[in-house]
Amino acid sequence: MRKLLLGTTALAAAATLTANAALADVSISGSYEFKYLSRSSNDTTVDGTSFTHGDNDLIINFTSKTDSGLDLTYRYDVGAIGSDGAAMTGDENSLTIAGGFGKIILGTDDDAGDSYNVDEMDLIAEEMTIGTTNSTIRRNSATATTDAMKVAYHLPAMGGLTAGASHADSGPAGAADIASYGAKYSMDAGGAAITLGYNTKTTDNATQDMDDSSMGLKVVSGDVSVIVSQGSYEADDEDIESQGASISYKMPNGMTVGAFTFKSEDDLDVGEEYSASGAEVSYSIASGLTAVITVIDYDYKVTAANHEATPVADSGTASQLTIKTSF
Repeated sequence: MRKLLLGTTALAAAATLTANAALADVSISGSYEFKYLSRSSNDTTVDGTSFTHGDNDLIINFTSKTDSGLDLTYRYDVGAIGSDGAAMTGDENSLTIAGGFGKIILGTDDDAGDSYNVDEMDLIAEEMTIGTTNSTIRRNSATATTDAMKVAYHLPAMGGLTAGASHADSGPAGAADIASYGAKYSMDAGGAAITLGYNTKTTDNATQDMDDSSMGLKVVSGDVSVIVSQGSYEADDEDIESQGASISYKMPNGMTVGAFTFKSEDDLDVGEEYSASGAEVSYSIASGLTAVITVIDYDYKVTAANHEATPVADSGTASQLTIKTSF
């Protein structure tokens, strides 16, 4: 009797799950990137060549509409495989409730301000991360984002204006709560599409709050796009200002060429600055399959006597081939 009862319960649960799944539309998307990097550096520990993974994702979306007209979306981002071949782990996991009031996002997802970022690397298909021994020096003008558990709200579009805010609660102690805000305005002028973006993020800290903000301007005229941007970051012994610019051109043969330049400087650590400039060619081999070649020249300057740690100055060039696909 007990076995029969357990079996009946299991069948009922399975039937319920099947019925609920039938009410939702399910979509699965994925992407994979394979990278070959060749780097010439004054730092022998990073000089040489390597194979690495890029942004590799498997995303599952469940969508449905309630009787009252609300749009519900459950999104699960399985995440990426590490360069060492480690197994996939959960990356983002959130529920979106959307309607005439805008949309609310609950769960682990990007800061709200990230949706309104306009920075120079938006026109570059593959941002090459060139690390230095100091992880705090900025490498582009964008405000950093985190997937911490949070609640976010985005207003419905009002003409060309969109805006949103989010709050991440770190727990009872409240030692590292994160508040993020952003806005973007789009308009047409003289046949060009112009977009202005601003976002800011504040992370609570016991000694000094970490304030991160950026703003940018994007102009698109035909096949040519241009972005100029700037950012700032303040924290314990950090006062960093950064500026960047980029340009891209879409060619009729499926190729896109782009170039960028960037510079950041820490006013509290005299003599510390990072600059980089580079160029990129992106070519669509077939639908969903793209090859990208990126070349960057960088220079990290630092005076150890004026720095809280013992970083090492470095300069060099790096070339990267990326084969990427999406499904």
